[in-house]
Amino acid sequence: MTDQLSIALAQINPLVGDLQGNARRLGRARLEAGNLGADLVIGGELALSGYPPEDLVLKPAFLDDVALRVAKLAAETGDGGPGLIVGAPWRDGDNLYNSALLLDGGRVAARMDKHILPSYGVFDEDRVFAAGSMPGPVSFRGLPIGLMICEDMWTPEVTECLEESGARILIAINGSPFDMDKTDRRLSLAIARVRESSLPLIYVNLIGGQDELVFDGGSFVLGPDGTLGAQARSWTEDLIITRWSGEGGGWSLAEGPIAKQSDSAAPALEAIYQAMVLGLRDYVTKNRFPGVVMGLSGGIDSALTAAVAVDALGPDKVHCVMMPSLFTSRESIDDATDCAGLLGIAFDTIGIGPAVLAFEEMLSDAFAGREADATEENIQARARGMVVMALSNKLGQMALTTGNKSEMSVGYATLYGDMCGGFSVLKDVYKTTVFELSRWRNAHRPAGALGPDGRVIPEAIITKKPTAELAPDQFDEDSLPPYDQLDDILKSLIEGEHAIPDIVARGHDPAIVGRVWQMLDRAEYKRRQAPPGVKISSRAFGRDRRYPITNGFTNQA
Repeated sequence: MTDQLSIALAQINPLVGDLQGNARRLGRARLEAGNLGADLVIGGELALSGYPPEDLVLKPAFLDDVALRVAKLAAETGDGGPGLIVGAPWRDGDNLYNSALLLDGGRVAARMDKHILPSYGVFDEDRVFAAGSMPGPVSFRGLPIGLMICEDMWTPEVTECLEESGARILIAINGSPFDMDKTDRRLSLAIARVRESSLPLIYVNLIGGQDELVFDGGSFVLGPDGTLGAQARSWTEDLIITRWSGEGGGWSLAEGPIAKQSDSAAPALEAIYQAMVLGLRDYVTKNRFPGVVMGLSGGIDSALTAAVAVDALGPDKVHCVMMPSLFTSRESIDDATDCAGLLGIAFDTIGIGPAVLAFEEMLSDAFAGREADATEENIQARARGMVVMALSNKLGQMALTTGNKSEMSVGYATLYGDMCGGFSVLKDVYKTTVFELSRWRNAHRPAGALGPDGRVIPEAIITKKPTAELAPDQFDEDSLPPYDQLDDILKSLIEGEHAIPDIVARGHDPAIVGRVWQMLDRAEYKRRQAPPGVKISSRAFGRDRRYPITNGFTNQA
């Protein structure tokens, strides 16, 4: 067994289902790493299929193609170059596993199957995969390595088994999606595994957006004492080479790069913004849309959405439209125009007045004798949705929605109106965070952004009172609590799952808490019909939070 080893961490951005393209990405990473002297190249969890493949793995033809791509990649390792660890769904008899395959010497030299299958939040792996046995180490050119797959690292059992059975280096391949608390949790758990075993650990994550999920990369290496020895970049593909030496059976990192992490004064806001940019960019490009179209109202939600879209796609791929009605103020028109100018995007104005008048005339007999109410307001929102969808159909651009998590929580959005679209950038972002992100983006241009430096959202948009402008002198706080109160209540209900008395104990009015609870429950049917959006919290609507639409629980004594 050699006492020197070079190991490459290949942080790639796979496309779910693109087996040929993903195999090509892994093969290119192996060749590049080989040219840099690597002996072993490590990809992320299910990097061959993309993560999560969901029910694709139930198709026999898909699994046949997986086996074919693995065989071809394995054959490539017969060239005397580096070995390759590939994450792939693997069929063995009647069972299907989430596997890590060690390819070396022209063959599949070893396989380890994921032992702990997560079934919570966005994860549903035990629905399609069988659990692997408790693993022992696999041999790579005489070196016993302990292979783990994502969740296997989150509890001590697998690490303990690998250490006791002779592993010298721990390798964890991951498909760990971003949320605001995930980075610190990953690192603290990895440190705990290292301290329990006194073994170094290599952690390789995926990068990229996949529907609601965003994988933020940040792959790293911990030495046997738990110190950070190497780290890849976040929010982008990366390939880093680490050099190892072994003495007396113990292995330690001799050399490895540490990518510069955020130097922002608000790293949490930067991470949220980067997640939105990457999630939107990959959703648009992987689904082969030429760009996006969206309404720009002069309000803060649409302004921030437009800024994210420009940073993700470039100004030439973002088309905004202002759709004034009888109630749209001159200030809103000016603010939207100024915002479009700062971002350098295509900007049209299409008034919805004629459409609204036409609907009022069409419905006049049916509505005779009834007072105007939210019905007429919703007609305006739906006329705007019709315009955006017509532009999307005619131009081929994907329609973006602009609603935030606070509004989606309480149903402050119109089905088939402002909820029309293919993707929602702010779906998991509370209104108070929308304000914080807007101020942050005006002061910072994030790494990799395709938008301009400097201010991109007019100050007037940030400072004015939020309004939907669907009625005279209308403001959000006429029908909602102030957003700082509303968001605290919603976070307690959604992320915390707290009972009403516990939220009242935080200083909130019992009547307001009860009303927000009811609004949250009653809007579930709307959220079921909402487009996907970037997950940035620990409890996003959709895959994370699954409540019945028909629901009789009231939390009342």
